[in-house]
Amino acid sequence: MKSYISDSILKSVTKPARYVGGEVNSIDKSRELAEGKISIRAAMCFADIYDIGMSHLGYKMLYHLLNEREDTWCERVFAPWTDMEEKMRENGYKLYGIESQSPVENFDLMGFSLQYEMSYTNILNMLDLAGIPIYAKDRLPEHPFVFAGGPSANNTEPLADFFDFYNLGEGEEMLNEIFDCYATWKSKNLPRAEFLKMVNEIPGVYVPSLHNPGDGFKVKKRIVTDFENAYFPKKMIVPLCEVVHDRVSLEIFRGCIRGCRFCQAGFIYRPVRERSIDRLVQMAKDQLESTGYEEVSLLSLSTSDYTNLFPLADELLTTCEPQHVSLALPSLRVDNMSLDLVKRVSRVRKSGLTLAPEAGTQRLRDVINKGVTEEELENAVRLAFENGWNNVKLYFMLGLPTETDEDVLGIAKLGQKVLDIYEEVHRGRKARRPEISISVSTFVPKPFTPFQWEGQDSYDEIIRKQNLLKTAIPRKIKFNWHDPETSILEAAISRGDRRLGAVIYDAWSKGAKFDSWSEEMNYDRWMDAFRSQGLSAHEYAQRQFDFDDELPWDHVDIGVRKQFLIDENNRAHAEVITPNCREKCARCGAACYGKGLCVGKVN
Repeated sequence: MKSYISDSILKSVTKPARYVGGEVNSIDKSRELAEGKISIRAAMCFADIYDIGMSHLGYKMLYHLLNEREDTWCERVFAPWTDMEEKMRENGYKLYGIESQSPVENFDLMGFSLQYEMSYTNILNMLDLAGIPIYAKDRLPEHPFVFAGGPSANNTEPLADFFDFYNLGEGEEMLNEIFDCYATWKSKNLPRAEFLKMVNEIPGVYVPSLHNPGDGFKVKKRIVTDFENAYFPKKMIVPLCEVVHDRVSLEIFRGCIRGCRFCQAGFIYRPVRERSIDRLVQMAKDQLESTGYEEVSLLSLSTSDYTNLFPLADELLTTCEPQHVSLALPSLRVDNMSLDLVKRVSRVRKSGLTLAPEAGTQRLRDVINKGVTEEELENAVRLAFENGWNNVKLYFMLGLPTETDEDVLGIAKLGQKVLDIYEEVHRGRKARRPEISISVSTFVPKPFTPFQWEGQDSYDEIIRKQNLLKTAIPRKIKFNWHDPETSILEAAISRGDRRLGAVIYDAWSKGAKFDSWSEEMNYDRWMDAFRSQGLSAHEYAQRQFDFDDELPWDHVDIGVRKQFLIDENNRAHAEVITPNCREKCARCGAACYGKGLCVGKVN
């Protein structure tokens, strides 16, 4: 396939491989298109660079799923980095699909995966670069329909003016229904508005132009009804250049049994559904055979809560070891690590051990329902050190509801305890220097969590707590922290209503893009955008909602009852733990789907 972009431009930009396509296992349907067999051309858009998008399992999976359709050619589209965008605009190039190397303005559908609020200006920038009107109301019959899904889409309102529709929840089944609907609409040559009425009838679809905030309309998220046999490609695209996660990723289960009160994913992906060992091993074999990767990673919200993790690890290692393929585990809960699991994984390669206590004191861990004790953390790191690990990463949050300075300083004390344990384990014998790091993010109150009513700390308070921690952490420990500006904006946008669309547009028009990248983020630009619309980012981020307030996202039903979230908020302030879903059903409401762990439990 001849490149749409000239060679001279490709040679002048960073990582030209991002833009040319032709990867192993990518899908070229140019012949079918020429033969008239393709009636739907779709763009699967990721509002960040190739390196990030090609690391995202869900994005790649849905790309392959849509290309299973004989009537559809789905192509990938990523946000070009600033150097490439500059060259494209200077030379009159438009945003294009990687596979066909042709402009997306001629496609039928453009779907965006919303993973993070700080990518929203990239969406507007991509539409503008494509030559497609940014506001949905301005699109003409010849323009593609622009829609969105993904975790951040569950608050539809900040971007409501820009999308024709949303698909809310899990897309494996819903996307095919949407594309069937489009095929029917197109075959009848109906007006553009008719498609929006038709697609609005599909469960899980929300059309902003047909509804006003507070009009009483409810849309319920979709889930995959049979996760064991849910679509998973036998062949996955192998990127041409290095990306963030260059490996086989196996989604071993969806949802989470824990209910950490700050974690949006833990609630929006309920109910918990697992895949069998046989299915996962076959998926791994297919992927390794078709990609040549040298690492398999187990993907879920809490991998160590998979029912049969040890037998699964054994089976995968039996497959991986002869091929010199390593098995990677993500951040583990410290309460169910075992010597057995540590030894099994370390047979191939020792990578750093990542633990996420989240809070520095037991009191605050109870507030957030983490369900991890100090003793369990100490036992976990001792186990790791005794078995050859010297690299431990600890993740925490600052600004959690009810947090005190004692809780903040507790993070430093935990770090010191980890150091002490390392020295105790290696006392009297030669040992490598310990590599211990503490990473601290700022709490962001997210929709659909028990903390959605809580306000975020002010800018000054975040800075004060960060400085308090900097002076308390031992010098032998590496300390990483997030800038408060990004966290404040994330909170403001994630809790935003439809008025924020004008703010996002204003920020983009002032030059905002790649706001999740520190070198591109301009906080003052965003503050100007809020002020120009008569709004305040700090008020959006710090506002304390009452339980009976109408929330901007109340029209979306994720299957978890609002009253359950209220009860969990009250339990947090009472410092009371809620048992995990396997121990006892908390009657959250997710049993309404009749699937997964909830089956057979009273709700």
